[in-house]
Amino acid sequence: MGLLQVYAIETPARTVSDCRIVQHELGESCIPRHPKRVIVMDQESLEILVALGIKPIASTIPNRVASKISLLQHQVGAIADLGKEGQPNLEKIVQLQPDLILGMFITPHIYSLLSGIAPTVSIEYSQTGWKQTLRKVGDVVDKRSEAENHLSDYQQKIEMLNSRFASKTGNLKVCIMRFYTDLQLTQFLNQNSFAVSVLDDTKTFTIPAIQRQIQQVPNSDYGYVNISLEKIDLLDADAIFVAIDPDAEKNFQIYQNSPLWQTLRAVKANHVYTVDSGYWVFGNVLSASEILNDLVKHLASRKA
Repeated sequence: MGLLQVYAIETPARTVSDCRIVQHELGESCIPRHPKRVIVMDQESLEILVALGIKPIASTIPNRVASKISLLQHQVGAIADLGKEGQPNLEKIVQLQPDLILGMFITPHIYSLLSGIAPTVSIEYSQTGWKQTLRKVGDVVDKRSEAENHLSDYQQKIEMLNSRFASKTGNLKVCIMRFYTDLQLTQFLNQNSFAVSVLDDTKTFTIPAIQRQIQQVPNSDYGYVNISLEKIDLLDADAIFVAIDPDAEKNFQIYQNSPLWQTLRAVKANHVYTVDSGYWVFGNVLSASEILNDLVKHLASRKA
């Protein structure tokens, strides 16, 4: 008999009095009213729980983008590593004895294994629907008021940013790029992406119109479009933010060393800024707030 089977048999069923029934996309779970040992299956769930005042004991790490630990280290401290997203170390999860497992992108197969260890909740996620995701998790862990407080603070920050840039003429065109560690290509993020949803919230910044018209796959909701050096004109904007995955600097340098790169307005004006892919590519309210900080940091002194 395997370790997972032993644990599932020896774990007593929770009574309705000590837990709450929560409906989610893979079924329903009876979760503890005050979970103490929470494990998350992805970094977005980690970010959300930290924002809501819950410190998970373990998390997976990203497959490509930078970790959110640099953003969350003051709130998280030491946290157990469960391996790569989508490939969690199940034995380690058993040993940690969680009382709640929460995550996004959980497959039915993994869910069946995890729910045998502890109550497991699968959260539906979309890049542009991150506010709804925050509220959903808030409901699951009985922290809806904390979620709403964060969204209120975020909106206030948006209004302060808009006021600060009110003297600028017109919307600033911003291009957001990403470079991968293991792929020699780049992409720009479009209106289906998390980062551009933050830009759109500001009403001050926007992506170039042509980037809204081009899709990676027709009629898809992909948040990015891959491009080659030959299509570099699609990156032309007032400012460029480059999200670089860990150890992907060499791939960015290929573009920087091209004469075509030097033709871009933002490059000529020295308005190209490298940023952390850990919170620019995927995220929630804490990442969104950091994106706003970066926009102010780099563009507030830019002449109208």
